[in-house]
Amino acid sequence: MSQSVVLATYAVRVEDTRGRRFPEPPHPYRNGYQRDRDRIIHARSFRRLENKTQVFTKRVSDHFRNRLTHTIEVAQISRTIAGALQLNEDLVETLALVHDIGHPPFGHAGEKVLDGLMRKHGLRFDHNLHALRIVDYFENRYADFPGLNLTFEVREGIIKHSRDYSATDYPELSEYLLDQYPPLEAQLIDHTDEIGYTTADMDDGFEARMLKLEQIRSNVALFERHFREAETRYPAAPNKLKFNEALKRMLNELVTDLIENTAKRIREANVTTLDDVRNYRERLAAFSPQVERERREAKEFLYENLYLSAPLRPEKLDGERVVGDLFEYWLRRPESLPPSYQEKAKGEPLARVVCDYIAGMTDNFIIDQHKKLVRREAVRN
Repeated sequence: MSQSVVLATYAVRVEDTRGRRFPEPPHPYRNGYQRDRDRIIHARSFRRLENKTQVFTKRVSDHFRNRLTHTIEVAQISRTIAGALQLNEDLVETLALVHDIGHPPFGHAGEKVLDGLMRKHGLRFDHNLHALRIVDYFENRYADFPGLNLTFEVREGIIKHSRDYSATDYPELSEYLLDQYPPLEAQLIDHTDEIGYTTADMDDGFEARMLKLEQIRSNVALFERHFREAETRYPAAPNKLKFNEALKRMLNELVTDLIENTAKRIREANVTTLDDVRNYRERLAAFSPQVERERREAKEFLYENLYLSAPLRPEKLDGERVVGDLFEYWLRRPESLPPSYQEKAKGEPLARVVCDYIAGMTDNFIIDQHKKLVRREAVRN
């Protein structure tokens, strides 16, 4: 299957893929990126996103986002933008669905403490690189090859969508064209992730009554502009519906601006081929300067008033403590690891094996393990 007739000249074409590590015959009904998308959706690590923190760990509501629902929202936003820019929607959707698969339990708090623990052993933890390890090695579903055997472009996008790695610091990634920028399909994902969580977390924070309407209006210009429009158009509507209207319009402005400004930058750079995208002096996908300032303002507001707020601090500290306790526990007692991880430890540093095991856990599972192992050990002692 080919999308060549509808794609822009600078888009990725599936027929030009650099292929898979282990060659496979083509599928009669799905192209390579569609098969990658489906493999990710059916992966155990994808299902585990349902029980991994987005913002709240202990505040229970059927309405709050988790990593899985956030990922679905990012995929929807990404497909819209890709279609408008005539990019490869299958590749974009696949990258959106896999972009958070490497996150450990307890969100960024879990990642921070894992990285700190690993650095004590001369190693490090990075959720993008962990995601690559998951799809290359940890997902064992096929008899013909290890991992999911994804196409090069998906594996490249996993590690390069949100940051640039140097071959000097990461020689193990040298095959991923580290001297070039990724295609626009991958460049978009970092921005759609920002759009998704900025608007969704504001919604969840308001729903949790941790963010007040006047507080948001006073500190987030992008929201306030659209709230005033909602007040003018729906003067009799309840504030909750005006809030919904403002947030919807805020999301739409971010998406529209990303589409239009990226298209403008492509034109101004005279980009006509994928090689032009890869070798341009900077990434081309970007918001306009004004909207980027407003987006940063909204993000900083969320960090100060939600993510790092006093009410959520106990949850964050509990998550860090649980991760740290179990990391040290399994370093002391590697015989308590599952047999498959004990086997891995024969050929890899124990710290890396323990880190891999913890990073794959859901919030619920790691809390349960902490109760069974660490607390039990403390009672015995």
